[in-house]
Amino acid sequence: MTTKKYAAEAIGTFWLTFGGCGSAVIAAGLPNVGIGYLGVALAFGLTVVTMAYAIGHISGCHLNPAVTIGLAAGGRFPANQILPYVIAQVVGGIIGGGVLYLIASGKGGFDLSSGFASNGYGEHSPGHYSMLACLIAELVLTATFLFIIMGATHGKAPAGFAPLAIGFGLTLIHLISIDVTNTSVNPARSTGVAVFAGGWAVQQLWLFWLAPIVGGLLGGTLYRWLSTEPTGVVIGTAPTT
Repeated sequence: MTTKKYAAEAIGTFWLTFGGCGSAVIAAGLPNVGIGYLGVALAFGLTVVTMAYAIGHISGCHLNPAVTIGLAAGGRFPANQILPYVIAQVVGGIIGGGVLYLIASGKGGFDLSSGFASNGYGEHSPGHYSMLACLIAELVLTATFLFIIMGATHGKAPAGFAPLAIGFGLTLIHLISIDVTNTSVNPARSTGVAVFAGGWAVQQLWLFWLAPIVGGLLGGTLYRWLSTEPTGVVIGTAPTT
């Protein structure tokens, strides 16, 4: 069963990276019919909603090292499972980026210099936001994401609606921050495309590990302190809804 959890995390993170980043690389910029920022934000949210219902009962559907670490900080996940979950998520993210590369590169004029949906700061931020602004955005938004996840999966929360709350939360996060960092809040998603983009995307990847992880720790710890009720399910050893 443990191996199946890791496989589920890899598959789910593959879908998040392929679906979310794929919407940005393939569909966002099409003339007249492109989905734009709103479409990309919805795509990321939908990947989480669909996989939460598909694999939430198997692995908890973390799909994100910052979520796994934040849930452990919040008392919802065993610390000894953090490393294998993170490895599975990164592997899934890289496979997702790889499949996306194989498809996107099949179009004439494809050019990795556009960033391949990578996250960046300074001149590589879509809106040219500073490194500090990008770090703060990623930290605060990831902390809020963990807060939403902890609350939506609490034992007192309405049953069955956690995937929707979490997916809509991620959509809102993207609407806020696509122009700032191209939105990470997920080191596995960032790594999955950065390894193919190379260059500046890999050089700036450190921020998109550091800020989401610190944010996840803060969000998980804050909700654990705030909630006076039982903490709810352990996400990854029991169903999330």
